[in-house]
Amino acid sequence: MDSGIITVMLPLALAIIMIGLGLELTPKDFSRVTKHPKAVLIALFCQLVVLVSIAFVLCKIFALPPLLAVGLMLLAASPGGSTANLFSYLFKGDLALNITLTAINSVIAALTLPLIVNFSIMHFMQEGQQVSLQFSKILQVFGIIIIPVCIGMLIRHYAPVLTEKLNKPLRIFAVIFLILIIIGAIISERENIALYLAQVGAATALFCICSLTIGYFVPRLLGINSAQARACAFEIGIHNSTLAMTIALTVMSSSAVAMPAAVYSIFMYIFAAVFGLLINKYAPLIPIPEKAL
Repeated sequence: MDSGIITVMLPLALAIIMIGLGLELTPKDFSRVTKHPKAVLIALFCQLVVLVSIAFVLCKIFALPPLLAVGLMLLAASPGGSTANLFSYLFKGDLALNITLTAINSVIAALTLPLIVNFSIMHFMQEGQQVSLQFSKILQVFGIIIIPVCIGMLIRHYAPVLTEKLNKPLRIFAVIFLILIIIGAIISERENIALYLAQVGAATALFCICSLTIGYFVPRLLGINSAQARACAFEIGIHNSTLAMTIALTVMSSSAVAMPAAVYSIFMYIFAAVFGLLINKYAPLIPIPEKAL
């Protein structure tokens, strides 16, 4: 990709998408956590501990090359996003819980993502290889995630009419941007793409399946109702691959690190839709007389 596009246009486009995410959030989404903390804590534990551990194990099992291993860990550390909310709406998940998890994840990821990525760089990369996430770049990640989300929340609070007008265009923009960034990443690595698919395709597909499955069944086993478990599944199972690719291409300056997220994006929507259909068919929603989030 052209360096100007990478350094200026990608962060700007991602900022617009994160503003769109902020348009869906209010301060109540953060305070709502106190009403049903169990579901939120289980989902966060699955995402931040269980799935990151699974990604690490997959890197080892599939013996991924260092850059691809770091890319898979970056993907695992990335939070969910507005797409998770859409899938939860389509497949009868607890949308309020989804929005709450998105809000909490947006804040936590700004802190945990650099820690997880730096750990993976130290573990997988050999000394002297040119991929890093130093303190200045950690601040950049924080700015990419938190500041646009806060701007979006302020727009929603002070200009609700404008928020209504912006919501749909920004969703469309997010989808188009994701497609373009995948195409761009693939073109920049076109000579190696077949090799990358062979190396990381199975690992990313398995990671996607694990994310959705763990996101649903662990909460169910721990007593969370089906609607909330569906919300957890989509929030955990649909990672923000756009964020992961943009950080890889801009902050880390590596198109190879972006490859796992690009490949994952190809599987993500298909697997999430199939998973939702299977849950609807084999685990029908049973109304539970408890207060909604």
